[in-house]
Amino acid sequence: MARKELDRSGLVLEFEDTFEGPDLDSSKWIPRYLPQWSNSESARARYRFTSDGLVLMIEEDQAPWSPEHNGGLRVSNLQTGVFSGPLGSTEGQHHFTPGLRVTEAQAEQRLYIPHYGLIEARVAAIADPACLVALWMIGFEDIPEHSAEICIFEIFGSDIGAGTAKIGMGVHPFGDPRIQDDFRKIELAADVTEFHTYSADWTPDGVDFYVDDRFVAAVEQSPDYPMQLMLNVYEFEGASPSASTYPKEFLVDWVRGYRREPNPVAASTAE
Repeated sequence: MARKELDRSGLVLEFEDTFEGPDLDSSKWIPRYLPQWSNSESARARYRFTSDGLVLMIEEDQAPWSPEHNGGLRVSNLQTGVFSGPLGSTEGQHHFTPGLRVTEAQAEQRLYIPHYGLIEARVAAIADPACLVALWMIGFEDIPEHSAEICIFEIFGSDIGAGTAKIGMGVHPFGDPRIQDDFRKIELAADVTEFHTYSADWTPDGVDFYVDDRFVAAVEQSPDYPMQLMLNVYEFEGASPSASTYPKEFLVDWVRGYRREPNPVAASTAE
């Protein structure tokens, strides 16, 4: 039977943030972007709370997060885990470019590191060609091969049109030899600058992707290890402050994570 609607039956909510404020919940989020490859100040997220939830921001005075490795890219990011080796080592999460070495050692934190489940968020994107908003997952990477990415959604401002948008989703291997790159952009008739729900149902067999509970794509590969959440807004190098309005604001209503309840029939059969 063709998959059409997201079925949440048999799922147990284990992670939820509705961003009520006035402070970020430090038991759920680390408000820095890959600080092991930069430093805590340069990697620090800019954000505030409103009646609509969380606003992740790029502000006009914000510095690039890692000029050495990422040029003028600016980012505000929340993540649910962090890990690195000692100063100067190559141990750390998300080796996005060759030659990375730890410039600020990080104490290990595993705030929410699921191994399979449904991950979703209700967000409003930014129709600014210099910006990208995304929710993705990366392997915790305490074992180097545990490093693949599941992209739940990424939306470039340059891919947003009048009532249409292209939504990126899929998997990237990075250092995982068992995963092959399988990524696509799905074109939808939707105003993504309004709130929509983006979901990824991650099982041992693969990942199904949904927008507003409607099935849109599937990947028949599955990283088999714990992964952490990465929620962020980027502004690319070359954005002209004179032609831009600041702050750039990514609105997040909520983020949720579910685990599957064991199948009682399968469990009883195994006994």
